[in-house]
Amino acid sequence: MGNRDTRVRGIAARAGGWSARHRWAAVGIWVLFVVLAMGLGSAAGTVELKDSDQLSGETGRAAAIAEDAGIEEPAGETVLVQGRDAGVKATSTEFRAAVDAVMKAVEGTGKVTNVASPYDTDTISKDGRSALVQFDMRGDAETAGERVEPVLKAVEGVQKDHGSVLIEEIGGASMNKTFDDAFGNDFKQAEYSAVPVALGILLVAFGALVAALVPVLLAITAIVATMGLMMLVSHIQPMDDTSSSVMLLVGLAVGVDYCLFYLRREREERAAGRDPETALRIAAATSGRAIIVSGVTVCVAMAGMLFTGIATFKAMGLASLMVVAVAMVGSVTVLPAVLSLLGTRVEKGRIPFLHPDKRRKANGGSGNGGSGNGRSGDNGSRFWTSVLRVVLAKPAISLVVAAGALLAIAAPALGMKTQNLTLDQEFGDSLPIVKTYERVNEAFPGGSDPAEVVVKATDINSAEVKSAIADFREQAVSSGASRGPVEVKVHDAQNVAFVYVPLVGGSNLDKAEKSLEIIRDEVRPATFGKVDGVEAPVTGQVAGSKDFNDQLVSAVAPVFAFVVVFAFLLMLLSFRSLTIAITSIVLNLLSVGAAYGILVAVFQHGWGASLVGAEGVGAIITWLPLFLFVILFGLSMDYHVFVVSRIREARMRGLTTRDAIQHGVVTTAGVITSAAVIMVAVFAIFGTLSMQSMKQMGVGLAAAVLIDATIIRGVLLPAVMALLGERNWYFPKWLNRLPDLSHDESPEAVSSPPPPAVEGERVGV
Repeated sequence: MGNRDTRVRGIAARAGGWSARHRWAAVGIWVLFVVLAMGLGSAAGTVELKDSDQLSGETGRAAAIAEDAGIEEPAGETVLVQGRDAGVKATSTEFRAAVDAVMKAVEGTGKVTNVASPYDTDTISKDGRSALVQFDMRGDAETAGERVEPVLKAVEGVQKDHGSVLIEEIGGASMNKTFDDAFGNDFKQAEYSAVPVALGILLVAFGALVAALVPVLLAITAIVATMGLMMLVSHIQPMDDTSSSVMLLVGLAVGVDYCLFYLRREREERAAGRDPETALRIAAATSGRAIIVSGVTVCVAMAGMLFTGIATFKAMGLASLMVVAVAMVGSVTVLPAVLSLLGTRVEKGRIPFLHPDKRRKANGGSGNGGSGNGRSGDNGSRFWTSVLRVVLAKPAISLVVAAGALLAIAAPALGMKTQNLTLDQEFGDSLPIVKTYERVNEAFPGGSDPAEVVVKATDINSAEVKSAIADFREQAVSSGASRGPVEVKVHDAQNVAFVYVPLVGGSNLDKAEKSLEIIRDEVRPATFGKVDGVEAPVTGQVAGSKDFNDQLVSAVAPVFAFVVVFAFLLMLLSFRSLTIAITSIVLNLLSVGAAYGILVAVFQHGWGASLVGAEGVGAIITWLPLFLFVILFGLSMDYHVFVVSRIREARMRGLTTRDAIQHGVVTTAGVITSAAVIMVAVFAIFGTLSMQSMKQMGVGLAAAVLIDATIIRGVLLPAVMALLGERNWYFPKWLNRLPDLSHDESPEAVSSPPPPAVEGERVGV
């Protein structure tokens, strides 16, 4: 088929055309942008989130009081001394000798201060078998984990000399060191292995080294540029490590996907007989437009995190939004320039038996593809052609079966329980320190994670305040909220006191929250509430979990409304169809619901938990549901926009709606399968980590993408569109006043019939 003048309009087409004509300038501008962003960001440095920024409610107020007073609490450590049998108690000679030896050993390291004997602080369990030696690490609490090793070794030495008692250390510093040693490298390795995994899958998808490297390199440069931008933006919105990890995941996913969409369309048009210049213009006008629509939709979804009011979510939202925007701009600007420079050299480094030409010849096909009926050398397209034959023949049955299956999968989500995971939930039995945590909680309920009351007064040493603190200590125990001991640490110069209250319930957050409620609603008003000018916010792990949950619950409605409404408007303006906009939202919500259901079934109810190493978790990490909703709603639009764009494109050329559905789904099957496999593989890497929060994120994202790319796009979408027929394109006249973002091609550019298919059923422009 001869090439014809494919005049195009629209942002993507114009950007692609300019880049192709000014190839070196486009590449140079992109490189300069990446270098400048990283250079300026490195020079500016990163502003990290502070505790008062991250926490909400009373926990945030408590952190703010401590920060304003200039009080930096040291990293507290505890050594559990416990008789190995019932006869060895705190009153026995060998037990006292062990306690004295521990105190002498830790003091001898020179790394600790404020060493307190359990006989002075009354930290002896009710049964007399356990006691706690408590002390603080010298220096900055944030870096205490780097200095705690000599202390741990000293405690281990004491254990060797006192076999009749169990001696174990636990605390903020020792836990940080243990986690860093066990999972720090594991987590970084998972991040680093994501790139080779994506490259390997792209090699299989393209069958050529150069074609596989292009998407990975563009994604990496987008991530590097965003890292620099994050440093700059952190001076307005502080960032943390979590936002960086999320940015890397999202950046790699969308960066590779956008390039994949663009490159596959350009390659498809060349295989259909177009010259490289024409093929590139067509890719710019079609896939380029789909990338912009998808990218803007993803950015809008990510912006929904800003409405939570939670600093961590705002940081993640901004980081994700920026990397998607950078990847989108790079895909429609520098990518056309690179492809124009490479020309047919993009096929260099062909891998035997993996390149499409080899696969077609192996299947008896020609270089130009199959007959145009959906059958080709691409096994994925042949598979989806067979699936679509069934779906389009029985769309109502297909819809009922697929939707029913997804609703059944989503059903467990109705009983979702969210909470901040405790140490034993997060790490299970994989670390010895978890056993120590459980033993301390058993002997001293709530002792590992006590509630912390930050008392601020005009004069902390006044008679009224001292009396209130004494009354609080007494009533905290008499009310049944704590079994003690309730400890007090006074900072005279700052007029601030810290009151530590072990909560009844310990690591059982449901019971501990009831104790917290008694402290906040009954004990505090009856004591500190009677003294004018006294603030006494309650913080700690249990309080933080409750406050975080409460704020998230209040944020669900505005975030949900923002994301859904703006996504609906973008789809409406992009496709000029009320029906497409509505069905897009419904299908995406169904996909997210199914992901929720899988998470609850596996991690909360334990169905199949052994397959992913998630036994005994019993809850979903607090931040995950809202995070997944925003991320998945955005990423789902990638596939949806790409498929519907091809269906609409075919419909504009005169195909019937049913034929356009067949064409759109089959011709995008290969690229969507490749993109989905990359996303699932990358997310699944995080599903292999030992930290349950990361495992939940990885499994949730991987499951959702898999469902989205198969059941949603391959069955539900074509079934719904087939049932609706011409009603898919319904657009009320009164909406004609809205801006028209419907298409980039001019009528002349879309009037010619499709050329012979290369992969499934192909259409040229």
